Amino acid sequence: MTPRTLTLDGASLTPADVTALARHSAVPDVDPAARERMVQARKVAEEVVTRQRVYGLTTGVGANRTTTITDEAAAGHGIRLLRSHSGGIGPLVPVEQTRAMLAVRLNQLLRAGSAISAEVADRLADALRSGHVPVVHEYGSVGTGDLSALAELGLALAGEQPWRSGTGEGPAPAPLRLDRWDALPLMSSSALTIGQAALAQHELSLLMDTVPLIAALSLTVVRGSTEPYGAVVHALRPYAGATRVAARMRELLDPVPWEPALIQDPFGFRCLPQVHGAALDASDALEQVLAIELNCSAENPLLSLEPAEYHHHGGFHQASLALSMDQLRLALLGTAQLSSARVGVLVSPVFTGLPPFLAQDEEGSSGIMITEYAAQSALAELRHLAQPVTLGHAVLSRGVEEHASFAATGARQLLASVGILRLILGCELVAAIRALRMHGIILDPAGPLGRFQQEAGAVLDPGNADRDLTPDVEAAAALLGAAGSGLLGAAGPGSAGPGAAAGGVA
Repeated sequence: MTPRTLTLDGASLTPADVTALARHSAVPDVDPAARERMVQARKVAEEVVTRQRVYGLTTGVGANRTTTITDEAAAGHGIRLLRSHSGGIGPLVPVEQTRAMLAVRLNQLLRAGSAISAEVADRLADALRSGHVPVVHEYGSVGTGDLSALAELGLALAGEQPWRSGTGEGPAPAPLRLDRWDALPLMSSSALTIGQAALAQHELSLLMDTVPLIAALSLTVVRGSTEPYGAVVHALRPYAGATRVAARMRELLDPVPWEPALIQDPFGFRCLPQVHGAALDASDALEQVLAIELNCSAENPLLSLEPAEYHHHGGFHQASLALSMDQLRLALLGTAQLSSARVGVLVSPVFTGLPPFLAQDEEGSSGIMITEYAAQSALAELRHLAQPVTLGHAVLSRGVEEHASFAATGARQLLASVGILRLILGCELVAAIRALRMHGIILDPAGPLGRFQQEAGAVLDPGNADRDLTPDVEAAAALLGAAGSGLLGAAGPGSAGPGAAAGGVA
């Protein structure tokens, strides 16, 4: 498929756009007006430095901020900055995440908050189109700018470091001479961290849309109550996320063709709107932060065109991003805990009326017993990743920089959380589909829940004999990873609910 063209203007990039550019389903086109702003900004900056002392341009950086850069030293100052800051360590950042960094930095530079050359934007666009990425190492950022990662990018742009081939075709960007006007502005961003956060937020927003579908299948198995999802209940305590989850559950389940088996179900069903709704709220909060970070100028010093001057500030600090990612990882833990709890319900004859562990035969068969253990093991890993990175602290650069957000660590943890949550939800989906089959319940495929059951059933082994369940969980997780297909769409007016089931509810 030919990638679509996405115009970058410095003002309208979204996490979905970053994902498209990172996965090469879109290629960038630089908005001419935005590029012209960069050209004009350079002219303004050249005038400003004749009358104002400017950090990083006429002085050193960090603890060297009091050191004046002489005219003789100025010519090589930029490339020396890039070389000295390019000491990232650890494994290489995956190609997709590196492309996300390129997309974010390109869009931010088009805001013209610095005097960086417009040719830098051209080369970043060239790299995204050709599929080449710089060699970037994972560790080097403490959440006050991805200095080492962007310095490594700078050395690739300058021709001092090689480009890696990624997706796409074409030659690597031609080498570009970078000077003092380019080096510090290029590094003065958290583009890698922001790009990683955008990738994770977009993928999670799609994955979290599958949670009500899976939970509704599990509720159907146990003939649970829909009272916790009532409109009146949530109108009286109107949290946005909880209201959305409840509305989706009503849409998927009303009307139900059974009398609830219990007056009150376990928390995995009863508290789903409150717990998963909090995760939706946290995802929305992160998206709001990203809407700013993807389309802002955070360079220090920051150049304004009107009035024409440089401003020294701390806008590069990623406190808001780090906190919002901490909140989302903690909220995802709650969603995963409830899913694991529902697996525990589905293996219990008390709730399902089926053999223990949904085994083919009660006499010694283990059924899906190990799936419950696997879900809890994955949950322990998710709990570890949910630890707040903002509890960290660092004093650096001879005491000049005495606080750090560690947003970069939080972004890596958020990305890792995506796959683990998908596996946990996959365990529940395997259990729910097996239980529905054992009950002989086939929901109407004209409705969204029936379509979901049908698609999940198509990728899961229909046999109930004891076997290796790893392929089942992996197939379920892969299906959830394909979030965004038509089966996840909202049911339209007149869509059949579970009451239209062919075969009924056992």
